Amino acid sequence: MKPHEFRAMSRDELEEQVRELQREIFNLRFRKAAQQLDNPVKVRMVRKDLARALSILHEIDMGIETKAGEGN
Repeated sequence: MKPHEFRAMSRDELEEQVRELQREIFNLRFRKAAQQLDNPVKVRMVRKDLARALSILHEIDMGIETKAGEGN
């Protein structure tokens, strides 16, 4: 997901998205260990999405507001 998609979400939606991404990372890592993962790059993509979501949550906590279109 793009940062502007995360910024369009409410705080509760972001927190739910973070939990969902954490579950997905767990499942991907488990499947990777069992060598049943079709696309190993998926783990990296999900980790980056999680980092983006956590960054946006931190911005909300700090009261930092960004203009629409900034930081695509």
